[in-house]
Amino acid sequence: MKFRCCLGLLLAVAWSASAGRAVFVNSRSYQPVTDWADANGFRTAARRGDVIVLTNRTARLVLEKDSHTAGINGVNVALSFPVAVDKGQFSVAQMDLARTIGPLLFPPPPTGKPISTIVLDPGHGGRDSGFRVGWHYEKTYTLALADELRDQLQAAGYKVILTRTKDKYVELPVRPDLANRANADLFVSLHFNATTFGKAEVNGPETYCITPVGAASSNAQGEGANYGGTTANLSEKKSLLLAYQVQRSLVKNLGAEDRGVRRARFAVLRDAEMPAILIESGYMTHPAEGKKIYEAGYRKQIAAAIVKGIVNYQKLTVPPAVTTNKVTGARRAKPVRND
Repeated sequence: MKFRCCLGLLLAVAWSASAGRAVFVNSRSYQPVTDWADANGFRTAARRGDVIVLTNRTARLVLEKDSHTAGINGVNVALSFPVAVDKGQFSVAQMDLARTIGPLLFPPPPTGKPISTIVLDPGHGGRDSGFRVGWHYEKTYTLALADELRDQLQAAGYKVILTRTKDKYVELPVRPDLANRANADLFVSLHFNATTFGKAEVNGPETYCITPVGAASSNAQGEGANYGGTTANLSEKKSLLLAYQVQRSLVKNLGAEDRGVRRARFAVLRDAEMPAILIESGYMTHPAEGKKIYEAGYRKQIAAAIVKGIVNYQKLTVPPAVTTNKVTGARRAKPVRND
């Protein structure tokens, strides 16, 4: 009952944030882009055929007819419903304005407590090898990346817990439960990707967070069948912001193809009581990217990019004047760079 009440409040707040003139597309509530832009200080910077670009002093939003993706400050972000165009008028689902576009363009003022404990979840392990490319197993490289990321996060002053430290299978529900019991501030599940088709073309990182209630997942693995709420939806907006900052950092610092921020009800995300994301750091099946993934030097770069993403997220959610020295526990002033 407590979860349902909290979830109802979350939904009410989210929907009120997108209030405005409504139009209906396939019986779903949409809002004209021009109305939203006027209300939020954006102008139409360009409009070419099926694409419209909105800008203000600090942000850029790119929308394309029938697309399930929005470009938000240069990062691809999955929408729950396609952009609609009728008689030349662009419209976006009010759910997407309230649950995706709004939270990223207008995050609330930082009020959270400093991030102290981060749980890293090296995907797969033991009898679950994950993807296999030749003699390379995904489970090997997720653990290697987790070890490197742990070292870098600890050097930055965070306490880090791993869901596994060796080639051992850990049941999926156990992974977020470990984070919940540790009262962790963030949960980060680490994976690498693979594809059967287009191996020479498909590459780049993608970062997942929980799917909004009432929407289908943007992944293709069946988690979109149940549209109901989960524990993770109570931290939905913060998880989205964390996923966005990590994805943005990975693309920028690795010079990688942007496969976007996506939504999924993965088992390791659904029950997390804190902001939680799942990172696919690249494609093992891509001829060039796959070789880099197998190299310790490149995994070090991936880890450094993830750390920068977490630091950038912290800047947006924690008052910048005060952070915590996680090693000593002392509170001290410390500026956080957004680079």
